[in-house]
Amino acid sequence: MEKRTIKRQRMWKYFIEAAADIINEEGFDSITIRKIADKAGYNSATLYNYFNELSHVIFFASMRFLKPYTNDVVNYLEKGDTSIEKYILAWECLCKHSYNQPQLFHAIFLMDIGHKPDTLFEEYYTMYSSDIIDFPEDLKPVLFQRSMIKRGFSLLEMATDEGLIQEHQIETINELTTLVWQGMLTNLLNKRQELTPDEATETTMRYIRQIVLNINSLSVND
Repeated sequence: MEKRTIKRQRMWKYFIEAAADIINEEGFDSITIRKIADKAGYNSATLYNYFNELSHVIFFASMRFLKPYTNDVVNYLEKGDTSIEKYILAWECLCKHSYNQPQLFHAIFLMDIGHKPDTLFEEYYTMYSSDIIDFPEDLKPVLFQRSMIKRGFSLLEMATDEGLIQEHQIETINELTTLVWQGMLTNLLNKRQELTPDEATETTMRYIRQIVLNINSLSVND
């Protein structure tokens, strides 16, 4: 690895770890460029030499807290016998974790972070490869996808091979389930509904199961 690349990654980590400390100690609302730079021991101008905008620093820092979720996904998927069951279980795991930490999952999966967001996932896991060292090899490509629709596509594609759904139904299932989750997360984030994380998970999963298991009754794309 070139010295320039090594230095760049080292500097990235200084700022990312500083931002992660602020999130952990003060919360997302307290993050500013100046605070991150001061905590890392540099000035704001130096930070901008390595990051295009604040949202990128927040994204990378948020990823430092995602490992409990990625570890749990593996456990959930092992409970399913078919791809459809695994798809539903994957959503249940996401709901469980995201509804308990809505700001964190919004920062990673929904916040505007500019062009080519998937490349940020690749860059993160290049620097912090230990975060996915125990993750199944066949599922690692999914981790580089920010879009929930793209993340679910591979499982639904396998479900068509198993004869459980038809290929033209993949898009409908993916879009509807993603919209249900996204809507609930936004409601929790904005405190629009007085639901506990468990209640929100139960409600979301009821809709997702109805969508997936009753797809043939839906008229979309038919």
